[in-house]
Amino acid sequence: MIHKTDKTRLVKSLARDIGFDRVGVTTAQPVNRVRYLRDWLADGRAGTMNYLHRNNHLREDPGQLFPSAKSVIVAAVNYHQPCDEPPAGASDPRGRVAMYAWGRDYHIVVKDMLKELITRMHDAIDEEFRARPCVDTVPILERELAERAGVGWIGKNTLVLHEDLGSYFFLGEIVTSLELEPDAPVTDHCGSCTACLDACPTDAFPAPYEMDASRCISYLTIEHRTDITDEFHGQIGDWIFGCDICQQVCPFNRRAPMSTVFTQEGMDPMPRLRDVLEWDEQTHAEQTRDSATNRATLDMFHRNAAIALNNAARQSDEPRI
Repeated sequence: MIHKTDKTRLVKSLARDIGFDRVGVTTAQPVNRVRYLRDWLADGRAGTMNYLHRNNHLREDPGQLFPSAKSVIVAAVNYHQPCDEPPAGASDPRGRVAMYAWGRDYHIVVKDMLKELITRMHDAIDEEFRARPCVDTVPILERELAERAGVGWIGKNTLVLHEDLGSYFFLGEIVTSLELEPDAPVTDHCGSCTACLDACPTDAFPAPYEMDASRCISYLTIEHRTDITDEFHGQIGDWIFGCDICQQVCPFNRRAPMSTVFTQEGMDPMPRLRDVLEWDEQTHAEQTRDSATNRATLDMFHRNAAIALNNAARQSDEPRI
């Protein structure tokens, strides 16, 4: 039988061959920030994301996914892509879509990569084992696991950061019965920088390393299903699906490499707002097919585009809709 150190080295090599940019390993033991999660939920910082109140025994302890779980493989996939500014001009204002949704739906891409890794692990390791691939639709705290596995540290904007990759990357996990060698956490390099906290237009960070999701533009445009309170309309700016502001100002993202896996395809990352307002159900389905943007309904896109168009009109003194 292969020693766990050699198995771990083999798994990481296979992951890199598939296209993962960084791989770490941790134990399938309870996460460290259980009290923070419970307090965060109790304080209402999840907004209307009621699903986050369910299955928290799994979020707190990934080993409960199945009885024989021993290790968690955490893999990162870079999605960083060239980013242009929307063309100026109030006569044809455009909206913004967060970069993570520019390519194919990461749930599909990353999960397929994880499944391929599991297949190659079974071919290469002469040992019976169980493995379950996870993306963020599975109730586990992947950022906490990524930090514990040494993939990066949780930054002041609560995203996982890596010195070379920045924060523009997806996480995927494999919970397995294999006993692997856990990695050590990496050092937090945020230092005295508060660029992400200072740049957030909605004050979604009540303190460093804490987020009030109910105030986050990504939450408001993607997860919040009903009307957005007037308090946030102006701060939303031209974002119609998600927000990248706290990542755009992060010094580690200035030198982050471009993705070799994800490219712009599908929905225009800077669509004309008046076009979005004219979408019907068929157009919405066509524009968001195989894309993470299908998380937002047609009504939500109409709502978001109307807010963004009014913000553009306010800046140009044109009549609002």
